[in-house]
Amino acid sequence: MSAIPTWIDERIDRNLDNTLTQEHVVETMLESDRPFFSIRQLHARIKPDVSRATVRNRLQELQEIDVVATETYPDSISLYYINHPESDWPISPEGKRALNASSPLDRLSTRGFLTLSDTAGIRTLVLAGFQLSLVLLALGGVLTVIGADVSGAQSDIVLWDTAFNLVFVSILLLVTERTARWVRDKYGPLNLLPST
Repeated sequence: MSAIPTWIDERIDRNLDNTLTQEHVVETMLESDRPFFSIRQLHARIKPDVSRATVRNRLQELQEIDVVATETYPDSISLYYINHPESDWPISPEGKRALNASSPLDRLSTRGFLTLSDTAGIRTLVLAGFQLSLVLLALGGVLTVIGADVSGAQSDIVLWDTAFNLVFVSILLLVTERTARWVRDKYGPLNLLPST
């Protein structure tokens, strides 16, 4: 177990009647390499098994006593972190570096893609598809103008076909993601895949 800093130890409630204590939540957060957590990520790390509502309740209690702070991002994503008093920004210096270092594609998981829940990662993927299709269109145009054929392909038109297919797939993915987000906003999370 990680040693709990004095400033946290003085604030937390030692109510042992709770299935999940504030101390256990703080220890789990401090032991991890992660500087910030969603409720789902923290729930997956906490032992013994407790409900997400219990994890949420302990986080709210810790937030009330200024041990944990939260940042809410678009699409109802909230990240919880230890509210280090020496930090200029609400998260620890390690957390700030981790947020700046990782791109949406770095955080995009298979589950986030299949459930269309990681909107930032999917939008980044769609943007990359649009940019790649522009490169293929430009390359096909240059090859057409100079009259050269691509080795291994019958014609430079293959590049144009690929570019248009990529644009179509990117638009389809974007429309599907926005439709899924609209359904989630209207009806709540669908939980199509089991949680980890």
